[in-house]
Amino acid sequence: MATHNDLGQWGERAASAYLTEKGYEILARNWRFKNLEIDLVALKDSVLVVVEVKTRTSTGFGLPQDFVTKAKIKRLVQAANQYALTNQRHEEIRFDIIAVVKIQNQIQIEHLEDAFYPF
Repeated sequence: MATHNDLGQWGERAASAYLTEKGYEILARNWRFKNLEIDLVALKDSVLVVVEVKTRTSTGFGLPQDFVTKAKIKRLVQAANQYALTNQRHEEIRFDIIAVVKIQNQIQIEHLEDAFYPF
């Protein structure tokens, strides 16, 4: 597996642990439907939280959250709708981004709640 894939999976594990520590229930990791994927689906206070995790080893080219494009947002909204239908979920849906920066042995996690709206 490519190094960037290993880093991405590591970041998703770190984000999952972070959310669990904050009282979120992780419902799914890397949930897929056709060409759509959600990194993490969690539940917190009766809100279904769809989480995009971005992991970087440097902020030299920008913050991790800056790489969530309009096209990615569109795919996440489609995936969230399909997840809710497939799993018969009726909660309000919120879209968050977790930005993970790992520089050598230092780890920074930034959680952006309501990072974007699906309209």
